[in-house]
Amino acid sequence: MIASPAPARAGETLQNLVAAKADYGVRNFYRQRDYRPLWFVDGRPGTAARRMIAIFRNAGADGTTIDPSRIELLERAVASAGSGDPSNVARAEFMLSSAWIDHVRAMSRDVDVGMTYIDASLRPAAPFPAAILTAAATAPSLTDHLDANAALNPLYDRMRDGLLRWRSQWAGLPQVTVPAGPVLKSGAEGPRVRALRARLGLPAGDLFDQTTARTVSAFRVAHGLGDAPTVDADTLAMLNRDPASVEAQLRLNLDRLRALPRAGAGKYIVVDAASARLYLYEDGVVQGSMKVVVGKPGEQTPMAAGLIRTMVLNPYWNVPPDLIRKRVAAKVLQQGVGYIRQARFEVLSGWDADARVIDPGTVDWAAVADGRESIRVRQLPGADNAMGAMKFLFPNNFGVYLHDTPDKALFSEADRNLSSGCVRLEDAPRLAKWLFGTIPSAKSAGPEQSVALARPVPVYLTYLTAGWDRSTFALRPDVYGRDKTAVRAESASLDRSGTTGN
Repeated sequence: MIASPAPARAGETLQNLVAAKADYGVRNFYRQRDYRPLWFVDGRPGTAARRMIAIFRNAGADGTTIDPSRIELLERAVASAGSGDPSNVARAEFMLSSAWIDHVRAMSRDVDVGMTYIDASLRPAAPFPAAILTAAATAPSLTDHLDANAALNPLYDRMRDGLLRWRSQWAGLPQVTVPAGPVLKSGAEGPRVRALRARLGLPAGDLFDQTTARTVSAFRVAHGLGDAPTVDADTLAMLNRDPASVEAQLRLNLDRLRALPRAGAGKYIVVDAASARLYLYEDGVVQGSMKVVVGKPGEQTPMAAGLIRTMVLNPYWNVPPDLIRKRVAAKVLQQGVGYIRQARFEVLSGWDADARVIDPGTVDWAAVADGRESIRVRQLPGADNAMGAMKFLFPNNFGVYLHDTPDKALFSEADRNLSSGCVRLEDAPRLAKWLFGTIPSAKSAGPEQSVALARPVPVYLTYLTAGWDRSTFALRPDVYGRDKTAVRAESASLDRSGTTGN
């Protein structure tokens, strides 16, 4: 079949553009297509071309390379190509492909948020430019493909949409300080109400009327403070908070969410240390969740991604060195070495696999208590073992894993930053069943019985101090202090760039 003259002229022009500006992979991509446009149909912009620009317009929270001025150039190029002029079509085609490559690679990049990738296969990696275009060209629906690749994962997408909504509704309001004082509610009057109305962008006045009440309620809902039409201490603090710091906190959490798998990635586990909850995901959909106990501020659960490969039944508990020093040694000094047997502990000669059990009477417990000597102590499996009935291993240098616990009362606590870094599970058998399809049982009463997963499952330990649920944010305490430096730097950047409120 002989191509019509117009497409041939457009192809020649596109060939020249690609030859001059594209890398080898993109040149080869278009060569194999005989330089047929991807984003144009019969010389006219396809639906996907316009959809791509709409995606870019909504991507302001993503920190991609598609800035507003570039979007304007794309829009003008596509409009010019609407006439069917071959050279304009070729120019717009090349600009769209280049922009889509930059966008996908930016969305896929590994952002440094302190995540340690224990298994390198879990680290985000930007695809090659030619692979991006090939995936688009071979998709059953190009428009659906763009939508799918504009998204990362459900948590990220909700947070991004929430940030855009927050910007449009709240970020640009006057930054008027509302003085401290009693709770403000309907009927209140005076200068504090005048400041409140100014802060919320309402007409001047000093009466807390129905309009003020509705706006206060909307502000509280949007910031995760409930819907009461009153200004209490928490609401006052949020009203007086610099919006640049709020945006910086939200954007920091967006970056943390980039590290999670894309939608459709199969089974994976997310442990959020900030909210002390674990989530079970399959193909981007939450299959269940549970409370967890995570590390204390001084012994933090790290941000790390690894592969759960093994479950251990009837585990030992290797007592952390600080607890050996502070608790075990102290008890021995108070009660004698009989405490070791009473607590069902063993003292070992070292940390090697062939370490032998030694007589606790040979240990200088006073030296252990004051830190002059160190020893290894483990607790035997059983109902009182701190590991509970099972633990889940993903080999790492932090000495962290997920495990059962006999101390179920801890899960009724609002603050569950109580462990030495490991993750204690509210319902370990439910996790085992989700991973294995059934709850494996021990073959005997023997300790440390390993059960290998047929296929390793990723686990992501993260730290999300902001969440988004429908129309409300949940801004959580920065218990580990990880946000402070990053948010200050981001806030300063936003103030300089004027991003807030755009």
